[in-house]
Amino acid sequence: MAAKQNVAQYPALRKTNGYARSDLQPRRGVLTLFGYGISIRVDRGHLIVEDGIGADRHQARFARVGHGLERLVTVGNDGSVSLAALRWLADQKAAFVMLDRDGSVLATTGPVRRSDARLRRAQANADQTDLALHIARELITRKLAGQERVAREKLRNTESAEAISLLNADLAFTSTTDAVRVCEARAGAAYWIGWRTVQMQFPKKDLRRVPEHWKSFGSRTSPLSGFSPRVAVNPINAILNYLYAILESETRLAISAMGLDPGIGFLHVDNDRRDSLACDLMEVIRPDVDAFLFDWLSRTPFSRDWFFEQRDGSCRLMGEFTVTLSETAPRWRQAVAPWVEWLARTLWEATPKMTGHRAPANRLTQSSKRGAQGGIPALPSVHVALRQNLCRTCGAPIVHRGIYCRLCNAEASKTQYVEAAALGRKAALTADSQARRTDTQRRNAQAQHGWIASEHPSWLDQELYVRRILPRLTGLTVSSIASAISVSLGYADSIRKGKIHPHARHWLTLAGLVGVTAPT
Repeated sequence: MAAKQNVAQYPALRKTNGYARSDLQPRRGVLTLFGYGISIRVDRGHLIVEDGIGADRHQARFARVGHGLERLVTVGNDGSVSLAALRWLADQKAAFVMLDRDGSVLATTGPVRRSDARLRRAQANADQTDLALHIARELITRKLAGQERVAREKLRNTESAEAISLLNADLAFTSTTDAVRVCEARAGAAYWIGWRTVQMQFPKKDLRRVPEHWKSFGSRTSPLSGFSPRVAVNPINAILNYLYAILESETRLAISAMGLDPGIGFLHVDNDRRDSLACDLMEVIRPDVDAFLFDWLSRTPFSRDWFFEQRDGSCRLMGEFTVTLSETAPRWRQAVAPWVEWLARTLWEATPKMTGHRAPANRLTQSSKRGAQGGIPALPSVHVALRQNLCRTCGAPIVHRGIYCRLCNAEASKTQYVEAAALGRKAALTADSQARRTDTQRRNAQAQHGWIASEHPSWLDQELYVRRILPRLTGLTVSSIASAISVSLGYADSIRKGKIHPHARHWLTLAGLVGVTAPT
C-alpha cells in the first residue's frame, strides 16, 4: 500500500466534548492560545493572533478600542510573538503569560510601575532582621488556616484538620524561618493525606478508556519526578498544577505592578528557576484553588478527551480544556491583590521614611479610592462560571439542570423505576409491613361495621356524589383529602381522580370539604 503524502490531524485535539470554539474571543478578559505555529503580531495598529493544530487554524484581529483583552495566555513554545505585539499589549495595560505544557510558568509581562528603591532595599535586607520571619509566619499561618478549613469542610477529614490546627498553633513559637518551613511541610503532609481518596468522575462511556490511577487523587508527589508534584500522572494533579501556574503568573504581575522584585522572597530559598516572592505570596491562595477544584470535582464528571497520556506516563491537559482553566485568572488576581499590597505596606513601615514620603498606594484593589467615594472598600467577589455540565452516561453537554442528557435521562429513569419497584416489593413483604396492613384492615373493617346506614343523610346518595362532589375534588390537594378521611395518599389520589368511590361514610366529610350542602 502506498504511503499517504499528508497525515490528517486528529480532530479531537481541537474539538472535544463541550469545548469546541469557532473563533478567538476573550472570555472574562482572558484569551488562551494553544497548538503549533502560534503567531502574535501587529498589523496596521491591530493585534493579530493565530493558533491551531494542522489545518484547523483560528485567527482574530483586535483594535485598540473595545477589545476586552486583559490577559493573553499561550500554552506551549511553538510559535512567535513580535516586539510590536508586546508593546501593543503594554499600551493597552494587558498582560502576556507564557505557560509550558506541564503547567509551569515560562514568562510573564504586563503593566509595571516605577519601583520604589526604599521598598526594594527593605525587601532585600529583610533577612537581616526579624521582618522576614514575621512575613513568612503570617503567610503560612493564613495558608494553614485555609488548609484546615478545606480539610474540615470539604474533605470531611477531622484527623487531618486537627493535625493542621496543632501545627498552626506551633507557628507562633517559631524563631527561625527554617522552623516555619518545617511546620508548613508537616501540615502539607497531613493535608494531602486527606486528598488521597478524592475521586474524579468520568462518563460511563469513557470508563473503559480511563486508567485506574486517573480515577482518584492518589499522592501529591509524582512517581516520575521523585518528591516533586511536577510531571503529574493523573488529571486531578495536572489540573492543580495548571491552576497554580495561573495563580503564580497573576502573583508575579501583581508584585511587578507594586514595584517590588518577584525574585527576592522570604520563605522560599533563592533559586534561579523560580520567583521566590511570587511563590511566597501565592501560598495564601493555594487553599482557595484547592476548594475551587474540589467543588468542581463534586459537581460534574470530566470527559476523557480533555486529557492525554504521554509515553512516559505523565498526564497532560488538552488545549481547549486549558482555555477554561485560564478563565479563572480574574478570581486569583483578585484574591492575591490584598496580600501583595499588605506586603508593600509592611516593607514601607520598616523603612526609614522621609518627610513627605507617602505609603504605597492601593493600586491593585483601589480600596482607598472606593472608600473615599463612599463605596465598600472590599472588592466584590468574582464568580467564575464553569462550562456546561456533562452527562454522566454519554458525556454530552447538558444545558438544563440534572445529571443526564435528555436521551440518557429516559433510560436512567426506567432503570431507577425498576429498581425502586423491586425495593418496594421487597419492603412490602417484611413482617413490619404486613403487621401495619393487618392493623389498617382491622380498623377499616371496624369502621364499616360500626357505621349506621339509617343515620346517613337521605339526600347524599351516590348520584349526588358523582354529579356534584367528585368534580370539585380536583380543586383539593391529595394530602388534604387523606388527612380528612384518614386514608393513605395513594388511596386519596385515586379518590380525587375518580378511579375509586370511597365508602358512603366518607361522603359527608368530602361534601364539607368542597362546600356541598343539603338542598333546600
